[in-house]
Amino acid sequence: MYEFEIATPTNIADAVAALAEEDAQALAGGQTLIPSLKARLAMPSRLVSLTRIPEMKGVCRADDGRLCIGGGTTHATVAAEAAEAFAGLAALAGQIGDAAVRNRGTLGGSLANNDPSACYPPAVLATGATILTDRREIAAEDYFQGMFTTALEEGEIIAEVRFPVPEASADVKFAQPASRFALVGVFAARFADGAARVAVTGASEGGVYRWREAEEALSETWSPDAIAGLSAPAEGMIDDAHGSPAYRAHLVGVITRRAVAAA
Repeated sequence: MYEFEIATPTNIADAVAALAEEDAQALAGGQTLIPSLKARLAMPSRLVSLTRIPEMKGVCRADDGRLCIGGGTTHATVAAEAAEAFAGLAALAGQIGDAAVRNRGTLGGSLANNDPSACYPPAVLATGATILTDRREIAAEDYFQGMFTTALEEGEIIAEVRFPVPEASADVKFAQPASRFALVGVFAARFADGAARVAVTGASEGGVYRWREAEEALSETWSPDAIAGLSAPAEGMIDDAHGSPAYRAHLVGVITRRAVAAA
């Protein structure tokens, strides 16, 4: 590690002001940033911790039925407190990393980082959630813009995420054993009007995406059999030591059917 200053604001306004200073960087749960600092891949001179801001924490139900989760809420808290209102999201949070990661990592930190294999992005995209920042609201469709790329501007903080709650949902991932990140992960959701949404993580070079062909078939018939004959295209899939594009494309179909069955 190297020497740096750390600020610990207790409200969003002070955090925004601290981040406006030169060479400042936000610190949420630190599950990605701290290893980056150790490896000198990131070297800010000032960290702004978001862990002591009460207004960014907690799980509640809005008057319109959406589930509201603070950006600073840990995975463990989501797993425990969202279970009754949104079981699919709670189960997802309970499978992230290990106990240490779940007790430090946060919803907002994960979404701000937007790792192409992260667990929360497909849940946000599949439910059509809204990301509330210190300055605006961003629809899920507009938020994700590619690997490690989002619509967030410099110094912008995710204060809360509001999830429409589907009638049925499930998250299933084929995990890489060492990292526990998804080699391919799918969040499948069906809403009360019969509309189905399917979002995929870990597979595409462009990051999280919706598999619209599967959505159309599942909106007609919510059953694994409805997509048994569908194949995700291999073009644009990640090619690395863990799997070829063709392998990942095959897994998208398999994991989607498992997610629908689980839901």
